[in-house]
Amino acid sequence: MSDIFIDGKYIAATKNPEKLINIIKEKRRRGEIPNEVNVTYLKHIDALKILTDSGRLRRPLIIVEDGKPKLTKEHLEKIRKNKLTWTDLINQGIIEYLDAEEEENAYIALNENDITKEHTHLEIDPLVILGISTSFAPFIEFNRGDRVNYGAKMIGQAIGIYALNYLKRVDTKTNIMIYPQNPLVKTHMYDILNYENHPSGQNITIAVMSFEGYNMEDAIIINKSSIERGLLWSYLFRTYEAEEKRYMGGQEDIIGIPDPGVKGYQGEDAYKHLDEDGIASPETKLKSDEVVIGKVSPLRFLGSLDQFITGLENIRETSVKIRHGEEGIVDRVFLTEGQEGSKLVKVVLRDLKRPEIGDKLASRHGQKGVIGLILPQEEMPFSENGVVPDLIFNPHGIPSRMTIGQLLEILTGKIAALEGKQIDGSGFHSTPEKKLREILESYGFRNDGKETLYNGRTGERFESQIFIGNIFYQKLDHLVSNKLHSRSKGPVTLLTKQPTEGKSKKGGLRLGEMEKDCLIAHGASLVLKERFSSDKAKVPICKDCGLVAIHDRIKNKKYCPICGGTNIVDVEMSYAFKLLLDELKSMLIYPKIVPKED
Repeated sequence: MSDIFIDGKYIAATKNPEKLINIIKEKRRRGEIPNEVNVTYLKHIDALKILTDSGRLRRPLIIVEDGKPKLTKEHLEKIRKNKLTWTDLINQGIIEYLDAEEEENAYIALNENDITKEHTHLEIDPLVILGISTSFAPFIEFNRGDRVNYGAKMIGQAIGIYALNYLKRVDTKTNIMIYPQNPLVKTHMYDILNYENHPSGQNITIAVMSFEGYNMEDAIIINKSSIERGLLWSYLFRTYEAEEKRYMGGQEDIIGIPDPGVKGYQGEDAYKHLDEDGIASPETKLKSDEVVIGKVSPLRFLGSLDQFITGLENIRETSVKIRHGEEGIVDRVFLTEGQEGSKLVKVVLRDLKRPEIGDKLASRHGQKGVIGLILPQEEMPFSENGVVPDLIFNPHGIPSRMTIGQLLEILTGKIAALEGKQIDGSGFHSTPEKKLREILESYGFRNDGKETLYNGRTGERFESQIFIGNIFYQKLDHLVSNKLHSRSKGPVTLLTKQPTEGKSKKGGLRLGEMEKDCLIAHGASLVLKERFSSDKAKVPICKDCGLVAIHDRIKNKKYCPICGGTNIVDVEMSYAFKLLLDELKSMLIYPKIVPKED
Protein backbone atom coordinates (compact mmCIF):
# COMPACT_ATOMS: atom_id res chain seq x y z
CA MET A 1 0.00 0.00 0.00
CA SER A 2 1.24 3.50 -0.91
CA ASP A 3 0.69 6.32 1.57
CA ILE A 4 -1.18 9.43 0.36
CA PHE A 5 -0.27 12.85 1.75
CA ILE A 6 -2.06 16.16 1.13
CA ASP A 7 0.22 19.15 1.92
CA GLY A 8 2.32 16.89 4.18
CA LYS A 9 -0.64 15.44 6.11
CA TYR A 10 -1.32 11.68 5.90
CA ILE A 11 -4.91 10.96 4.78
CA ALA A 12 -5.10 7.46 3.25
CA ALA A 13 -3.35 4.66 1.35
CA THR A 14 -3.76 3.21 -2.18
CA LYS A 15 -2.84 -0.01 -3.98
CA ASN A 16 -2.50 1.64 -7.39
CA PRO A 17 -0.75 5.08 -7.08
CA GLU A 18 -0.08 5.47 -10.84
CA LYS A 19 -3.77 5.06 -11.69
CA LEU A 20 -4.76 7.59 -9.00
CA ILE A 21 -2.22 10.11 -10.33
CA ASN A 22 -3.63 9.76 -13.86
CA ILE A 23 -7.21 10.30 -12.58
CA ILE A 24 -6.18 13.48 -10.69
CA LYS A 25 -4.27 14.84 -13.74
CA GLU A 26 -7.20 14.17 -16.10
CA LYS A 27 -9.65 15.87 -13.74
CA ARG A 28 -7.28 18.86 -13.41
CA ARG A 29 -6.91 19.20 -17.18
CA ARG A 30 -10.68 19.01 -17.65
CA GLY A 31 -11.16 21.72 -15.00
CA GLU A 32 -13.03 19.46 -12.55
CA ILE A 33 -10.48 20.23 -9.81
CA PRO A 34 -8.43 23.48 -9.46
CA ASN A 35 -5.37 23.75 -11.73
CA GLU A 36 -3.25 24.79 -8.69
CA VAL A 37 -3.22 21.15 -7.53
CA ASN A 38 -0.01 19.23 -8.24
CA VAL A 39 0.53 15.52 -7.70
CA THR A 40 3.62 13.30 -7.64
CA TYR A 41 4.60 9.71 -6.77
CA LEU A 42 7.90 9.17 -4.97
CA LYS A 43 8.97 5.59 -5.68
CA HIS A 44 11.85 5.44 -3.19
CA ILE A 45 9.53 6.10 -0.21
CA ASP A 46 6.40 4.61 -1.86
CA ALA A 47 4.36 7.77 -1.19
CA LEU A 48 1.91 9.80 -3.24
CA LYS A 49 2.03 13.56 -2.56
CA ILE A 50 -0.78 15.95 -3.43
CA LEU A 51 0.21 19.63 -3.07
CA THR A 52 -2.22 22.54 -2.89
CA ASP A 53 -0.44 24.96 -0.53
CA SER A 54 0.58 28.51 -1.48
CA GLY A 55 4.13 29.70 -2.08
CA ARG A 56 5.20 26.93 -4.48
CA LEU A 57 7.18 27.90 -7.56
CA ARG A 58 5.26 26.67 -10.62
CA ARG A 59 5.97 27.02 -14.32
CA PRO A 60 3.91 26.50 -17.49
CA LEU A 61 4.58 23.65 -19.95
CA ILE A 62 2.83 22.36 -23.07
CA ILE A 63 1.20 18.94 -22.51
CA VAL A 64 2.43 16.12 -24.81
CA GLU A 65 0.26 13.05 -25.50
CA ASP A 66 1.32 10.08 -27.71
CA GLY A 67 4.40 11.98 -28.89
CA LYS A 68 2.42 15.01 -30.11
CA PRO A 69 2.15 18.43 -28.38
CA LYS A 70 -1.41 19.57 -27.67
CA LEU A 71 -0.57 23.11 -28.83
CA THR A 72 -1.10 23.11 -32.61
CA LYS A 73 -0.62 25.64 -35.41
CA GLU A 74 -4.37 26.32 -35.35
CA HIS A 75 -4.11 27.41 -31.73
CA LEU A 76 -1.17 29.73 -32.53
CA GLU A 77 -3.15 31.26 -35.41
CA LYS A 78 -6.10 31.95 -33.08
CA ILE A 79 -3.74 33.54 -30.53
CA ARG A 80 -2.35 35.86 -33.22
CA LYS A 81 -5.92 36.91 -34.12
CA ASN A 82 -6.75 37.44 -30.39
CA LYS A 83 -9.41 34.73 -30.54
CA LEU A 84 -7.64 32.68 -27.86
CA THR A 85 -6.03 33.78 -24.57
CA TRP A 86 -3.52 32.24 -22.17
CA THR A 87 -6.31 31.36 -19.73
CA ASP A 88 -8.18 29.54 -22.51
CA LEU A 89 -5.10 27.37 -23.16
CA ILE A 90 -4.98 26.39 -19.48
CA ASN A 91 -8.75 25.76 -19.27
CA GLN A 92 -8.65 23.59 -22.41
CA GLY A 93 -5.85 21.42 -20.94
CA ILE A 94 -3.25 22.47 -23.52
CA ILE A 95 -0.86 24.14 -21.05
CA GLU A 96 -0.47 23.24 -17.37
CA TYR A 97 1.62 24.52 -14.47
CA LEU A 98 4.03 22.09 -12.78
CA ASP A 99 5.78 22.62 -9.46
CA ALA A 100 9.18 21.20 -8.46
CA GLU A 101 7.60 18.01 -7.05
CA GLU A 102 5.51 17.10 -10.11
CA GLU A 103 8.38 17.94 -12.43
CA GLU A 104 10.24 14.95 -10.90
CA ASN A 105 7.79 12.62 -12.71
CA ALA A 106 7.74 14.64 -15.96
CA TYR A 107 9.91 14.09 -19.06
CA ILE A 108 10.25 17.47 -20.76
CA ALA A 109 11.43 18.07 -24.34
CA LEU A 110 13.35 21.27 -25.14
CA ASN A 111 12.27 21.49 -28.79
CA GLU A 112 9.41 20.03 -30.83
CA ASN A 113 11.89 18.02 -32.93
CA ASP A 114 13.17 16.22 -29.78
CA ILE A 115 9.74 14.78 -28.81
CA THR A 116 9.48 10.99 -28.45
CA LYS A 117 6.63 8.73 -27.25
CA GLU A 118 8.06 8.86 -23.68
CA HIS A 119 7.88 12.67 -23.37
CA THR A 120 5.10 14.12 -21.20
CA HIS A 121 5.68 17.86 -21.72
CA LEU A 122 7.30 20.37 -24.08
CA GLU A 123 9.01 23.64 -23.14
CA ILE A 124 7.17 26.70 -24.48
CA ASP A 125 10.63 27.93 -25.56
CA PRO A 126 14.17 27.10 -24.29
CA LEU A 127 14.46 30.80 -23.35
CA VAL A 128 12.06 30.37 -20.43
CA ILE A 129 14.85 28.78 -18.39
CA LEU A 130 16.47 32.23 -18.22
CA GLY A 131 15.69 35.12 -15.89
CA ILE A 132 15.38 38.77 -16.94
CA SER A 133 19.05 39.73 -16.44
CA THR A 134 20.27 36.59 -18.21
CA SER A 135 17.98 37.27 -21.17
CA PHE A 136 19.86 40.55 -21.78
CA ALA A 137 23.07 38.67 -22.72
CA PRO A 138 23.37 37.68 -26.41
CA PHE A 139 24.69 34.32 -27.72
CA ILE A 140 24.54 32.80 -24.24
CA GLU A 141 24.25 29.22 -25.51
CA PHE A 142 27.88 29.58 -26.67
CA ASN A 143 29.12 30.45 -23.16
CA ARG A 144 29.91 28.23 -20.20
CA GLY A 145 27.11 28.17 -17.58
CA ASP A 146 29.06 29.92 -14.81
CA ARG A 147 29.95 32.82 -17.12
CA VAL A 148 26.26 33.25 -17.97
CA ASN A 149 25.58 33.55 -14.22
CA TYR A 150 28.40 36.07 -13.72
CA GLY A 151 27.26 38.05 -16.75
CA ALA A 152 23.67 38.19 -15.46
CA LYS A 153 24.89 39.38 -12.05
CA MET A 154 26.96 42.16 -13.61
CA ILE A 155 24.16 43.29 -15.92
CA GLY A 156 22.34 44.10 -12.66
CA GLN A 157 25.37 46.06 -11.38
CA ALA A 158 25.80 48.12 -14.58
CA ILE A 159 25.44 51.89 -14.35
CA GLY A 160 22.70 53.23 -16.62
CA ILE A 161 19.42 55.10 -16.30
CA TYR A 162 17.51 53.15 -13.64
CA ALA A 163 14.42 55.43 -13.74
CA LEU A 164 13.40 58.26 -16.05
CA ASN A 165 12.29 60.46 -13.14
CA TYR A 166 15.63 60.27 -11.33
CA LEU A 167 15.80 64.09 -11.05
CA LYS A 168 12.65 64.05 -8.93
CA ARG A 169 13.72 61.13 -6.74
CA VAL A 170 15.80 61.18 -3.55
CA ASP A 171 17.33 57.70 -3.44
CA THR A 172 20.17 57.31 -0.93
CA LYS A 173 22.82 56.50 -3.55
CA THR A 174 22.44 56.16 -7.31
CA ASN A 175 24.59 56.20 -10.44
CA ILE A 176 23.45 57.66 -13.76
CA MET A 177 25.35 57.16 -17.02
CA ILE A 178 25.62 60.39 -19.01
CA TYR A 179 25.75 59.12 -22.62
CA PRO A 180 24.18 55.63 -22.58
CA GLN A 181 23.43 53.75 -25.80
CA ASN A 182 21.31 50.91 -27.10
CA PRO A 183 23.39 47.79 -27.84
CA LEU A 184 24.15 46.98 -31.48
CA VAL A 185 23.58 43.31 -30.65
CA LYS A 186 20.30 43.01 -28.76
CA THR A 187 18.04 40.22 -27.53
CA HIS A 188 14.25 39.84 -27.47
CA MET A 189 14.19 41.09 -23.85
CA TYR A 190 15.30 44.59 -24.92
CA ASP A 191 12.03 45.02 -26.86
CA ILE A 192 9.83 43.38 -24.19
CA LEU A 193 11.10 45.61 -21.35
CA ASN A 194 11.37 48.80 -23.44
CA TYR A 195 15.12 49.01 -22.83
CA GLU A 196 15.50 52.25 -24.85
CA ASN A 197 14.32 54.09 -21.72
CA HIS A 198 16.82 52.35 -19.40
CA PRO A 199 20.11 51.80 -21.29
CA SER A 200 23.10 50.71 -19.19
CA GLY A 201 26.22 50.71 -21.33
CA GLN A 202 27.92 51.87 -24.51
CA ASN A 203 28.98 50.34 -27.83
CA ILE A 204 32.75 50.46 -28.10
CA THR A 205 35.39 49.36 -30.58
CA ILE A 206 37.45 46.55 -29.05
CA ALA A 207 40.75 44.98 -30.13
CA VAL A 208 41.57 41.53 -28.74
CA MET A 209 45.35 41.65 -28.17
CA SER A 210 48.03 41.85 -25.51
CA PHE A 211 49.75 45.19 -25.08
CA GLU A 212 53.12 45.50 -23.29
CA GLY A 213 51.84 43.72 -20.18
CA TYR A 214 49.44 46.49 -19.17
CA ASN A 215 46.44 44.21 -19.69
CA MET A 216 47.80 41.15 -17.90
CA GLU A 217 45.27 38.93 -16.14
CA ASP A 218 41.93 40.78 -16.48
CA ALA A 219 43.22 44.33 -16.81
CA ILE A 220 41.87 46.51 -19.63
CA ILE A 221 43.60 49.23 -21.63
CA ILE A 222 41.36 52.15 -22.52
CA ASN A 223 41.77 55.00 -25.02
CA LYS A 224 42.32 58.32 -23.21
CA SER A 225 40.76 60.32 -26.06
CA SER A 226 37.63 58.15 -25.90
CA ILE A 227 37.26 59.07 -22.22
CA GLU A 228 37.75 62.75 -23.06
CA ARG A 229 34.95 62.40 -25.63
CA GLY A 230 32.62 61.18 -22.87
CA LEU A 231 33.09 57.39 -22.90
CA LEU A 232 31.55 55.77 -19.80
CA TRP A 233 31.08 59.00 -17.85
CA SER A 234 28.58 58.84 -15.01
CA TYR A 235 27.22 60.83 -12.08
CA LEU A 236 27.04 59.58 -8.51
CA PHE A 237 24.03 61.04 -6.67
CA ARG A 238 24.06 60.91 -2.85
CA THR A 239 21.18 62.16 -0.68
CA TYR A 240 21.65 63.77 2.76
CA GLU A 241 18.67 64.52 4.98
CA ALA A 242 17.79 66.32 8.22
CA GLU A 243 14.50 66.59 10.11
CA GLU A 244 13.32 68.97 12.83
CA LYS A 245 12.26 66.25 15.27
CA ARG A 246 10.08 67.07 18.28
CA TYR A 247 10.91 65.79 21.77
CA MET A 248 9.15 65.56 25.15
CA GLY A 249 8.75 68.82 27.02
CA GLY A 250 8.14 70.86 23.86
CA GLN A 251 11.77 70.77 22.75
CA GLU A 252 12.70 70.34 19.06
CA ASP A 253 15.60 70.39 16.60
CA ILE A 254 16.28 73.57 14.63
CA ILE A 255 17.67 73.56 11.08
CA GLY A 256 19.83 76.64 10.62
CA ILE A 257 23.34 78.00 11.16
CA PRO A 258 24.35 77.06 14.78
CA ASP A 259 25.08 79.93 17.22
CA PRO A 260 28.66 80.25 18.49
CA GLY A 261 27.74 79.29 22.10
CA VAL A 262 26.31 75.81 21.44
CA LYS A 263 28.15 72.63 22.44
CA GLY A 264 30.22 71.25 19.56
CA TYR A 265 30.30 74.55 17.59
CA GLN A 266 32.91 74.10 14.84
CA GLY A 267 33.83 77.69 14.14
CA GLU A 268 32.56 80.19 11.60
CA ASP A 269 34.58 78.67 8.75
CA ALA A 270 32.73 75.32 8.98
CA TYR A 271 29.38 76.94 8.07
CA LYS A 272 30.55 79.32 5.31
CA HIS A 273 28.88 77.14 2.59
CA LEU A 274 25.44 77.46 4.17
CA ASP A 275 22.67 79.94 3.31
CA GLU A 276 20.78 81.88 5.98
CA ASP A 277 18.36 78.94 6.32
CA GLY A 278 21.25 76.60 7.21
CA ILE A 279 21.15 74.63 3.92
CA ALA A 280 23.85 74.59 1.22
CA SER A 281 22.71 76.25 -2.03
CA PRO A 282 22.55 74.37 -5.36
CA GLU A 283 25.87 74.31 -7.29
CA THR A 284 27.92 74.70 -4.09
CA LYS A 285 31.05 72.50 -4.19
CA LEU A 286 31.56 70.56 -0.96
CA LYS A 287 34.45 68.37 0.16
CA SER A 288 34.73 65.44 2.60
CA ASP A 289 33.40 66.08 6.16
CA GLU A 290 32.06 69.58 5.30
CA VAL A 291 28.64 70.67 6.64
CA VAL A 292 25.78 70.41 4.14
CA ILE A 293 22.81 71.04 6.51
CA GLY A 294 23.26 73.02 9.73
CA LYS A 295 21.26 71.74 12.71
CA VAL A 296 21.11 72.03 16.50
CA SER A 297 19.34 69.64 18.91
CA PRO A 298 18.41 69.76 22.62
CA LEU A 299 20.60 67.72 24.98
CA ARG A 300 19.29 64.21 25.56
CA PHE A 301 18.71 62.50 28.93
CA LEU A 302 17.79 65.66 30.86
CA GLY A 303 17.36 65.19 34.62
CA SER A 304 14.65 66.80 36.78
CA LEU A 305 16.93 69.73 37.70
CA ASP A 306 18.33 70.19 34.17
CA GLN A 307 14.96 71.14 32.66
CA PHE A 308 15.30 74.60 34.17
CA ILE A 309 18.50 75.16 32.18
CA THR A 310 17.61 77.25 29.18
CA GLY A 311 19.51 78.95 26.41
CA LEU A 312 22.64 77.75 24.71
CA GLU A 313 23.89 75.39 27.45
CA ASN A 314 20.99 73.04 26.68
CA ILE A 315 21.76 72.77 22.94
CA ARG A 316 24.31 70.72 20.99
CA GLU A 317 25.44 70.91 17.38
CA THR A 318 24.15 68.00 15.20
CA SER A 319 24.81 69.24 11.65
CA VAL A 320 24.74 66.82 8.69
CA LYS A 321 28.17 66.45 7.07
CA ILE A 322 29.41 65.02 3.78
CA ARG A 323 30.47 61.39 4.24
CA HIS A 324 34.16 60.83 4.91
CA GLY A 325 36.06 60.31 1.64
CA GLU A 326 33.29 61.70 -0.60
CA GLU A 327 32.74 65.07 -2.26
CA GLY A 328 30.35 66.64 -4.73
CA ILE A 329 28.28 69.59 -5.92
CA VAL A 330 24.83 70.31 -4.47
CA ASP A 331 22.50 69.30 -7.30
CA ARG A 332 19.05 69.91 -5.82
CA VAL A 333 17.38 70.68 -2.50
CA PHE A 334 13.97 69.37 -1.38
CA LEU A 335 12.04 71.10 1.43
CA THR A 336 9.06 69.11 2.64
CA GLU A 337 7.30 67.75 5.73
CA GLY A 338 7.93 64.55 7.68
CA GLN A 339 5.25 62.12 8.90
CA GLU A 340 4.43 64.23 11.96
CA GLY A 341 4.34 67.52 10.08
CA SER A 342 7.93 68.42 11.02
CA LYS A 343 10.26 70.20 8.59
CA LEU A 344 12.24 67.75 6.45
CA VAL A 345 15.22 68.76 4.27
CA LYS A 346 16.82 66.53 1.64
CA VAL A 347 19.93 67.64 -0.25
CA VAL A 348 21.15 65.66 -3.29
CA LEU A 349 24.85 65.91 -4.19
CA ARG A 350 26.27 64.92 -7.55
CA ASP A 351 29.83 63.85 -8.31
CA LEU A 352 31.12 63.34 -11.85
CA LYS A 353 32.88 59.98 -12.27
CA ARG A 354 35.17 59.73 -15.28
CA PRO A 355 36.73 56.30 -15.92
CA GLU A 356 40.10 56.01 -14.13
CA ILE A 357 42.67 53.30 -13.40
CA GLY A 358 41.03 50.75 -11.13
CA ASP A 359 37.42 51.20 -12.33
CA LYS A 360 35.58 47.97 -13.11
CA LEU A 361 34.15 47.33 -16.59
CA ALA A 362 32.47 44.20 -17.96
CA SER A 363 30.92 42.79 -21.10
CA ARG A 364 27.59 40.92 -20.98
CA HIS A 365 29.44 37.58 -20.93
CA GLY A 366 30.92 37.65 -17.44
CA GLN A 367 34.26 39.00 -18.70
CA LYS A 368 34.99 41.58 -16.01
CA GLY A 369 38.17 43.56 -15.59
CA VAL A 370 39.63 46.75 -14.19
CA ILE A 371 41.28 49.54 -16.16
CA GLY A 372 45.05 48.94 -16.04
CA LEU A 373 46.22 51.73 -18.34
CA ILE A 374 44.73 54.84 -19.94
CA LEU A 375 46.66 55.32 -23.16
CA PRO A 376 46.61 58.47 -25.38
CA GLN A 377 45.05 57.84 -28.80
CA GLU A 378 48.30 58.51 -30.66
CA GLU A 379 49.94 55.58 -28.84
CA MET A 380 47.07 53.15 -29.42
CA PRO A 381 47.25 50.61 -32.28
CA PHE A 382 45.26 51.54 -35.40
CA SER A 383 43.89 49.72 -38.45
CA GLU A 384 44.53 50.34 -42.17
CA ASN A 385 41.34 52.44 -42.27
CA GLY A 386 42.53 54.53 -39.32
CA VAL A 387 40.17 52.93 -36.81
CA VAL A 388 41.56 53.21 -33.25
CA PRO A 389 40.02 50.88 -30.64
CA ASP A 390 38.45 52.34 -27.50
CA LEU A 391 39.52 49.31 -25.49
CA ILE A 392 42.15 46.56 -25.65
CA PHE A 393 41.06 43.21 -24.23
CA ASN A 394 43.46 40.41 -23.34
CA PRO A 395 42.93 37.29 -25.54
CA HIS A 396 44.14 35.03 -22.68
CA GLY A 397 40.77 35.63 -20.98
CA ILE A 398 38.94 33.61 -23.67
CA PRO A 399 40.36 30.01 -23.69
CA SER A 400 40.03 29.34 -19.95
CA ARG A 401 36.57 30.89 -19.67
CA MET A 402 35.20 29.63 -22.99
CA THR A 403 33.08 32.73 -23.64
CA ILE A 404 32.67 32.12 -27.35
CA GLY A 405 29.51 34.29 -27.16
CA GLN A 406 31.76 37.33 -26.62
CA LEU A 407 33.69 36.60 -29.84
CA LEU A 408 30.40 36.22 -31.72
CA GLU A 409 29.13 39.51 -30.28
CA ILE A 410 32.29 41.34 -31.45
CA LEU A 411 31.79 39.88 -34.94
CA THR A 412 28.05 40.68 -34.98
CA GLY A 413 28.65 44.17 -33.56
CA LYS A 414 31.02 44.89 -36.43
CA ILE A 415 28.33 43.89 -38.96
CA ALA A 416 25.66 45.91 -37.11
CA ALA A 417 27.90 49.00 -37.25
CA LEU A 418 28.50 48.50 -41.00
CA GLU A 419 24.79 47.92 -41.74
CA GLY A 420 23.60 50.66 -39.37
CA LYS A 421 20.99 48.48 -37.65
CA GLN A 422 20.60 46.35 -34.54
CA ILE A 423 21.05 42.59 -34.94
CA ASP A 424 19.22 40.03 -32.81
CA GLY A 425 21.43 37.72 -30.74
CA SER A 426 18.79 36.15 -28.47
CA GLY A 427 19.82 32.90 -26.79
CA PHE A 428 18.90 29.75 -28.79
CA HIS A 429 17.53 31.96 -31.63
CA SER A 430 20.62 33.93 -32.67
CA THR A 431 21.85 34.54 -36.22
CA PRO A 432 24.05 31.58 -37.36
CA GLU A 433 27.82 32.21 -37.43
CA LYS A 434 28.07 31.09 -41.09
CA LYS A 435 25.61 33.79 -42.15
CA LEU A 436 27.48 36.42 -40.09
CA ARG A 437 30.77 35.55 -41.77
CA GLU A 438 29.17 35.81 -45.23
CA ILE A 439 27.75 39.28 -44.49
CA LEU A 440 31.15 40.51 -43.18
CA GLU A 441 32.89 39.19 -46.29
CA SER A 442 30.38 41.01 -48.51
CA TYR A 443 31.57 44.30 -46.96
CA GLY A 444 35.17 43.61 -48.00
CA PHE A 445 36.48 42.40 -44.64
CA ARG A 446 37.99 39.05 -43.67
CA ASN A 447 35.19 36.70 -42.62
CA ASP A 448 36.79 36.09 -39.19
CA GLY A 449 36.79 39.78 -38.22
CA LYS A 450 40.58 40.06 -38.07
CA GLU A 451 42.43 43.06 -39.48
CA THR A 452 45.97 44.30 -39.94
CA LEU A 453 46.89 46.68 -37.10
CA TYR A 454 49.83 49.07 -36.77
CA ASN A 455 51.79 50.07 -33.68
CA GLY A 456 50.80 53.61 -32.69
CA ARG A 457 54.23 54.37 -31.24
CA THR A 458 56.47 53.11 -34.06
CA GLY A 459 54.10 52.82 -37.02
CA GLU A 460 55.24 49.21 -37.59
CA ARG A 461 52.77 46.60 -38.73
CA PHE A 462 51.91 43.89 -36.20
CA GLU A 463 52.89 40.46 -37.52
CA SER A 464 49.67 38.82 -36.33
CA GLN A 465 46.21 39.67 -37.56
CA ILE A 466 44.20 41.27 -34.72
CA PHE A 467 40.52 40.51 -34.00
CA ILE A 468 38.75 43.88 -33.89
CA GLY A 469 35.06 44.74 -33.79
CA ASN A 470 32.26 46.30 -31.76
CA ILE A 471 30.87 45.17 -28.41
CA PHE A 472 28.50 46.51 -25.74
CA TYR A 473 30.47 47.32 -22.57
CA GLN A 474 29.18 48.22 -19.11
CA LYS A 475 30.65 50.36 -16.35
CA LEU A 476 29.93 48.68 -13.01
CA ASP A 477 29.07 50.27 -9.67
CA HIS A 478 32.46 49.25 -8.17
CA LEU A 479 34.34 52.50 -8.77
CA VAL A 480 37.81 52.93 -7.34
CA SER A 481 37.04 56.49 -6.14
CA ASN A 482 34.31 55.06 -3.86
CA LYS A 483 36.59 52.35 -2.46
CA LEU A 484 39.95 54.15 -2.14
CA HIS A 485 40.75 54.30 1.57
CA SER A 486 43.76 54.84 3.81
CA ARG A 487 44.39 55.88 7.41
CA SER A 488 47.23 56.69 9.78
CA LYS A 489 45.74 57.60 13.17
CA GLY A 490 42.05 57.81 13.87
CA PRO A 491 39.10 56.74 16.01
CA VAL A 492 39.04 53.47 17.99
CA THR A 493 36.11 51.45 19.32
CA LEU A 494 35.36 51.77 23.03
CA LEU A 495 35.03 48.05 23.68
CA THR A 496 38.26 46.65 22.16
CA LYS A 497 40.31 49.86 21.73
CA GLN A 498 41.05 48.66 18.18
CA PRO A 499 40.54 50.92 15.12
CA THR A 500 36.96 51.29 13.86
CA GLU A 501 35.79 49.32 10.83
CA GLY A 502 34.85 50.78 7.45
CA LYS A 503 35.71 53.74 5.23
CA SER A 504 32.80 55.89 6.42
CA LYS A 505 33.91 55.52 10.06
CA LYS A 506 37.54 56.47 9.19
CA GLY A 507 38.45 52.89 10.02
CA GLY A 508 41.66 50.91 9.70
CA LEU A 509 42.54 48.32 7.07
CA ARG A 510 42.41 44.85 8.60
CA LEU A 511 45.57 42.77 8.33
CA GLY A 512 45.01 39.06 8.87
CA GLU A 513 47.05 35.85 8.84
CA MET A 514 47.36 35.71 5.05
CA GLU A 515 48.46 39.35 4.75
CA LYS A 516 51.01 38.60 7.49
CA ASP A 517 52.36 35.71 5.35
CA CYS A 518 52.73 38.05 2.36
CA LEU A 519 54.75 40.55 4.38
CA ILE A 520 57.03 37.79 5.69
CA ALA A 521 57.46 36.42 2.14
CA HIS A 522 58.49 39.92 0.99
CA GLY A 523 61.10 40.10 3.75
CA ALA A 524 59.19 42.94 5.42
CA SER A 525 58.48 41.15 8.71
CA LEU A 526 59.43 44.24 10.76
CA VAL A 527 56.27 45.92 9.42
CA LEU A 528 54.30 43.37 11.47
CA LYS A 529 55.67 44.87 14.69
CA GLU A 530 53.46 47.93 14.39
CA ARG A 531 50.71 46.20 12.42
CA PHE A 532 49.79 43.80 15.21
CA SER A 533 49.89 46.30 18.07
CA SER A 534 46.95 48.59 17.28
CA ASP A 535 45.47 47.92 20.74
CA LYS A 536 48.65 47.48 22.81
CA ALA A 537 47.92 48.16 26.47
CA LYS A 538 49.79 48.06 29.79
CA VAL A 539 47.62 46.12 32.23
CA PRO A 540 48.43 45.85 35.98
CA ILE A 541 48.48 42.17 37.04
CA CYS A 542 48.56 40.86 40.63
CA LYS A 543 51.54 38.51 41.06
CA ASP A 544 49.85 36.63 43.89
CA CYS A 545 46.46 35.70 42.39
CA GLY A 546 47.15 36.36 38.67
CA LEU A 547 44.11 38.61 38.08
CA VAL A 548 43.88 42.14 36.66
CA ALA A 549 44.64 44.69 39.40
CA ILE A 550 43.39 48.26 39.92
CA HIS A 551 45.45 51.40 39.31
CA ASP A 552 44.06 54.22 41.46
CA ARG A 553 45.39 57.27 39.60
CA ILE A 554 44.24 59.79 42.25
CA LYS A 555 46.19 58.09 45.07
CA ASN A 556 48.78 56.78 42.58
CA LYS A 557 48.40 53.36 44.12
CA LYS A 558 48.08 49.87 42.60
CA TYR A 559 46.29 47.07 44.47
CA CYS A 560 44.47 43.78 43.81
CA PRO A 561 40.68 43.93 44.32
CA ILE A 562 40.52 40.17 45.08
CA CYS A 563 43.36 39.41 47.54
CA GLY A 564 44.20 43.02 48.49
CA GLY A 565 47.85 42.45 47.67
CA THR A 566 50.17 45.20 46.43
CA ASN A 567 52.65 42.96 44.57
CA ILE A 568 51.55 44.37 41.19
CA VAL A 569 53.43 44.24 37.88
CA ASP A 570 52.56 45.95 34.56
CA VAL A 571 52.19 43.50 31.66
CA GLU A 572 52.08 44.54 28.00
CA MET A 573 49.27 42.79 26.11
CA SER A 574 46.64 43.31 23.45
CA TYR A 575 43.60 45.03 24.95
CA ALA A 576 41.44 42.42 23.20
CA PHE A 577 43.18 39.76 25.35
CA LYS A 578 42.37 41.74 28.50
CA LEU A 579 38.75 41.79 27.28
CA LEU A 580 38.87 37.99 26.88
CA LEU A 581 40.04 37.63 30.49
CA ASP A 582 37.08 39.76 31.63
CA GLU A 583 34.65 37.65 29.59
CA LEU A 584 36.08 34.42 31.07
CA LYS A 585 35.58 35.83 34.57
CA SER A 586 31.93 36.59 33.72
CA MET A 587 31.55 32.85 32.92
CA LEU A 588 33.04 31.96 36.35
CA ILE A 589 36.34 30.78 34.83
CA TYR A 590 39.51 31.80 36.69
CA PRO A 591 42.06 32.99 34.09
CA LYS A 592 45.25 33.15 36.18
CA ILE A 593 48.17 35.00 34.60
CA VAL A 594 51.65 34.00 35.80
CA PRO A 595 54.01 36.90 34.97
CA LYS A 596 57.67 36.04 34.43
CA GLU A 597 60.58 38.45 34.22
CA ASP A 598 62.34 38.65 30.82
